[in-house]
Amino acid sequence: MKYAIVESGGKQYKAVEGKTIEVDRLHVEAGKKLNLTEVLLYHDGKKAAVGTPLVKGVKVNVTVVEQIKAPKIIVFKYKSRQRYRVKSGHRQKYTRLMINKITKAAKKKPAETKAEKKPAASKAE
Repeated sequence: MKYAIVESGGKQYKAVEGKTIEVDRLHVEAGKKLNLTEVLLYHDGKKAAVGTPLVKGVKVNVTVVEQIKAPKIIVFKYKSRQRYRVKSGHRQKYTRLMINKITKAAKKKPAETKAEKKPAASKAE
């Protein structure tokens, strides 16, 4: 199973191809495609590559599915015998991302020098 650990908004998420993740709100419309390049770990099913701090050449292609809100959390502060009561609520905003593909750039072989490419010309004298 191919997966990657990506960082978004200071938090880490496990990205698996074909699955969705919910990250802190990104200011992107639904339907847009993005590349997440801050990959901390990449596993292709056989080998794992751990970054120091990031893995070079690995990109996670995602599509923004929708912008959502988490359920409301009620914060209630109360002090007995002081007539102190404060009630407030909070709804965190998230962006749901569909993981399309995890790609790793192929390692480039070092370029051959011109002398190695052309064989030495021998003249018969």
